[in-house]
Amino acid sequence: MEIKVNIGDPKSGKTFHRTIAEDDSKTFFGKRIGDTLKGELINAPGYEFTITGGSDYCGFPMRRDVDGTLRKRILLASGIGLRTQRQGCRIRKNVAANTVYARTAQLNLRVSKHGHESLGPAPAAEQA
Repeated sequence: MEIKVNIGDPKSGKTFHRTIAEDDSKTFFGKRIGDTLKGELINAPGYEFTITGGSDYCGFPMRRDVDGTLRKRILLASGIGLRTQRQGCRIRKNVAANTVYARTAQLNLRVSKHGHESLGPAPAAEQA
């Protein structure tokens, strides 16, 4: 399954989108939220990225505090995966765990070290 990658650049305040092919996405498997990645994995030499989140193929958000790879049903009071209805309300919701695996559809990355070239639009070969 291909992975869609959203790269947030705090320096410019912009977000760049990339799509990683299925065979290249296997290098992300086993990485957790908070891990750093080299830019060469997504054709951005010189850059370093930090995984900040993502979602699985059904749209369930990844949470840092849930270990493993599969979806889990946890009791939430606030935070990622819950829109609070009112104060003090706790709800049991499904969320994806913090490790990237074959069913992860989307990853959010933040630039932690800038390279020489601009991230800009993806090259033409990568957009197809």
